[in-house]
Amino acid sequence: MSRLFDGIRAPSTLGTFLRGFTYGHVAQLEKLGRIVLERLAGRCGLLPGADELVFVDIDSKIKEVYGAEKQGSAYGYTKVRGLNYLMATISTPGTAPVVAATRMRGGNANSARGAASLITSAIKTARACGATGTIVVRGDSAFFTGPVIAAIRKAGAFFSVTAKHTASVKAAIAGIEENTWQTVRFNRPVFDDRAKQWIYEGEIAETTLEAFTNVTQNPGRAVTARLIVRRTRIITIDACLISRAVGSLSLRSPQCSVTRFQ
Repeated sequence: MSRLFDGIRAPSTLGTFLRGFTYGHVAQLEKLGRIVLERLAGRCGLLPGADELVFVDIDSKIKEVYGAEKQGSAYGYTKVRGLNYLMATISTPGTAPVVAATRMRGGNANSARGAASLITSAIKTARACGATGTIVVRGDSAFFTGPVIAAIRKAGAFFSVTAKHTASVKAAIAGIEENTWQTVRFNRPVFDDRAKQWIYEGEIAETTLEAFTNVTQNPGRAVTARLIVRRTRIITIDACLISRAVGSLSLRSPQCSVTRFQ
């Protein structure tokens, strides 16, 4: 250590150093991270089975910070002051995920902001790490947008995304014949916060959906795909059995695999 440091440094030294970073410096560090990950995958067998199936998962989170003057801090959907970061990981069915790409945003950033380019980068990294088989990108409803899905399809990957019940989705659900629903039992029960009870089984059915048809908002991004719907039965206090479609939907096209909606 004496060869590196010849004295005691002030506590603010590291902060001063980091505040001097530009976006170009961050991009260089991100590239270095990709190179390290690629070499680890080549030397250590980091992603066994990548020649068959690889998952690229994307999500955004808000990290709470303190101090109104902290750069980039703002109130987001969690109602706390923080910074919003976007992250993509790579994994296979038998391995733990590894971080492929990250991006820091302001605390009030929309979850999908910059997601299309981040996913493109993560898919390239996955292929550099030996993902020669099927790549499935997974994300929640925040990432069911035209630009994100278009980026996934352009990269030749499949997607599994959760989406809200839009008018077109509700119409598609309403058109499902009652005799097509099939009962499935969950491997693990799911607790329903609204009904305050454990759900042990549900019903699924399949139809099709054409998404992103608004040519103004999504020019050239329309996709007709497979739509899988899940619904559960809720037992009320008076023992009356009612059915509610909670909406696990699945979308697929020739370039897009199973997609779940919520």
